[in-house]
Parts: sequence; C-alpha cells; structure tokens
Amino acid sequence: MNILVIKSSVFGDNGNSSALVNAQVDALKAKHPQATVRVRDLSTDPIPHLDGNRVSAFFTSATQRTDEQQAIDAFSLALIDEIKAADHIVLGLPMYNFGIPSQLKSWIDHVARAGITFRYTEKGPQGLLENKPVTVLAARGGIYAGTSNDTVTPYIKLFFGFIGITDVEFVFAEGLNMGDDVKEKALAVARSELLAST
Repeated sequence: MNILVIKSSVFGDNGNSSALVNAQVDALKAKHPQATVRVRDLSTDPIPHLDGNRVSAFFTSATQRTDEQQAIDAFSLALIDEIKAADHIVLGLPMYNFGIPSQLKSWIDHVARAGITFRYTEKGPQGLLENKPVTVLAARGGIYAGTSNDTVTPYIKLFFGFIGITDVEFVFAEGLNMGDDVKEKALAVARSELLAST
C-alpha cells in the first residue's frame, strides 16, 4: 500500500491538521505494516505560485519548451505521479480566512492539468485519474461544517472530483480556537472518527 500524505498547515507538524494527519497515518500503518508513506509538506517544501512563466510552460508543446519550461513541466508531472502511485491520500486541511492555505492552492494549480489529469468533452469535463480513497483532516478555529460559511469542503470535493477522484471523506475538528476544553474534545472526537474509519 502506498500512502501519499499532503500537509498544508503553515505551522508544519505543529499544526492541528498535521497532528491529525500523523494519527491517521499511524493507524493506516498499523493496519498495513508494509505500507510506504510519501510525505509532501507544503510548508517546509513550498510549491511556487502560478505566474505567467509557469502557465506558459504548461501550454507550450514539449518540442518548443525552453529548458526552464521543461523543468516546470517535469515538476508538475512529478506531483501528478505521486497521486497516481498512491493507493490512499491523506490531506491535512486547515481553514485560513474562510479558504484553503495558499500553498495548497499552488499544489492544486500544478496538479490540475488539461489533457493530463482532466479533459473537456462534449458532455463537460472528465477526470482522467483513477479513483482512490482520500481522507481529509479538516481543522478549523470556528464551527463551519454544514454551513454556508464552509467554502473549503465543497471546493476540495470539486477539485478531486474534477480530476477523477470521488472517494473523498472528511473528518472535522472544529472550534479549536474556542477554548481549551472545546479544542481537546474536538480533537478527541476527530481521532475517534479516524480510528473507526481506518
């Protein structure tokens, strides 16, 4: 079993979402002792934000790319290959100012590639990646799940579905900035849900 871990907290392993990710990975490894784990920490190893050069590299034919554009394309394809190689994806997802971390958006922008991870057809977009389970560990300071203020959950579901991955499960730890008692209870409930679903 190959597990791809994506951490997007700006606090690295000190983030609440990262702590939940580590708990999930430990549970998966206990169930699958031979599992291999690939960790991509977007805080300690950030992905460049899109700019004109990077977008141009994606849309320039392979035979006409400059060396710089070839390197940009190869980097993007390496990220996509990590997804393809994974049997299970574990994503740590904090909410910052009602949105996803900008470093996670950069990862998405390098993974969503027309003709590679999705394509447009007469019936609309079609994802090109093989479906696989994704566990999203969503940590929030307030309580947003199931409300109109939760823009993150539908966005992440939309993105993964867009590239062909629809088996996406969320585990929420909310109210983490609403006092120590609320935080500890929320994290404990989230860990219990992880163990039950692993």
